[in-house]
Amino acid sequence: MKNIARIISVTSAAVLGMASLLSQNTATPSDAWALTDGLGRKARDYSVAGPKKDKFVGMFYWTWHQMDERDDIDVINISKVISEHPEAMKNYNHPAWGGDKRPDTYFWGQSIFGYYRTTDPWVLRKHAELLADAGIDVVFFDCTNGSYTWSESYNKLMEVWDQAQKDGVNVPKIAFLLPFAASSDTNASLRKLYANVYGAGRYRNLWFYWDGKPLIMAWPDKLDTSGTDQEIRDFFTFRPCKADYRSVIQNTWAWLETMPIHGFWYNKDGPEQAPVSVAQNARKATNGLACAFSLPNTFGRSYTSKGWDKRENSYLYGANFQEQWDRAIDVIKPKLIFVTGWNEYVSGMYTAADGWNDPLSFVDQFDWEHSRDAEPNAEWGDNGDVYYSQLVDNVRRFKGMDEPALPSEAVTIKIGQPGQWDNVTARYKAYRGNTFHRNHR
Repeated sequence: MKNIARIISVTSAAVLGMASLLSQNTATPSDAWALTDGLGRKARDYSVAGPKKDKFVGMFYWTWHQMDERDDIDVINISKVISEHPEAMKNYNHPAWGGDKRPDTYFWGQSIFGYYRTTDPWVLRKHAELLADAGIDVVFFDCTNGSYTWSESYNKLMEVWDQAQKDGVNVPKIAFLLPFAASSDTNASLRKLYANVYGAGRYRNLWFYWDGKPLIMAWPDKLDTSGTDQEIRDFFTFRPCKADYRSVIQNTWAWLETMPIHGFWYNKDGPEQAPVSVAQNARKATNGLACAFSLPNTFGRSYTSKGWDKRENSYLYGANFQEQWDRAIDVIKPKLIFVTGWNEYVSGMYTAADGWNDPLSFVDQFDWEHSRDAEPNAEWGDNGDVYYSQLVDNVRRFKGMDEPALPSEAVTIKIGQPGQWDNVTARYKAYRGNTFHRNHR
């Protein structure tokens, strides 16, 4: 956590804000923290962000880092392979891709927490704190592929985040994003989640509500209209998710779009939701529609609709991310912004035989430029947290902040007499329970 510890410091202004937050019994005092990243960018404070608004920020979150269970499978980093063996991009059988020990997925980079499984309690606790400190209200679990819901991971996450909440962390609530169409896979996932989580009433304190019911991003259209299926229809607020990056489909939400991003309605006046993403696996040659991220001129971190950022190491500056934030906040003005994403990190390798490009392609993630994770990075040195700091700044801009208050008047304390500290408002708290040792595959 070297980078995160370095960028968060309490200033005199933060001291004032801390007093206000703690006097209101707020679980997370992060609005009182000052932040400067390795690029010299500062997160805004209350004087710029203004008061809290009735707004929400969601984060796309991946619980599927539990694959490749074989002990003899090594992690393979695409960026490292390309740096050391550029010829490998033309050869599916190059030994750098693993040979007989080829993994199911490849990492574009390494998180500040290393290569982890999303069953690791230590990492899940750190995620709870980082996302809470950034002001994220809800995480959406990626269950868009088949009927996989990654129950081992979400069960462990709920256990860890429930305890984190008890320890004073204002953890994000949870929701699930299911396949991009009404299908047998969607029905299977809905039935599993209802049986194992929602219908069973497990961890109600972690559910995210929208319009008075637990929110799920799924298509209910092919569920039956009787029995348990009807219970499911009645139980959730459904917001189906569209798959493509360009069209506006009535009564849906989006997870990612190319510019210009849109606002999404659901039988209401005014936009409910807008998607904001770090980068997009699309390009002009495909008219802004999805393609392999490893193709030339895809819309990476340094891309904007006006052209590419030409600065050295331009992938660090988040031009793409910022352009989408600006449009969402200043033009669309939705109730909720959906951010893609936190911790996907991996992509499968495909060939022309799989319907992608020859000799090989990486579709969802590829390298430092062509990837869309905001989780702090271990390989960027002092700049490893630049997307986290950009996230914090824009969440404050969108949602506003708690107003700082002046500290109480100076008092003289007489040691041994009770009650003298009761009205002293400059108090400082740390999260409980987060110093356990890490020990996980």
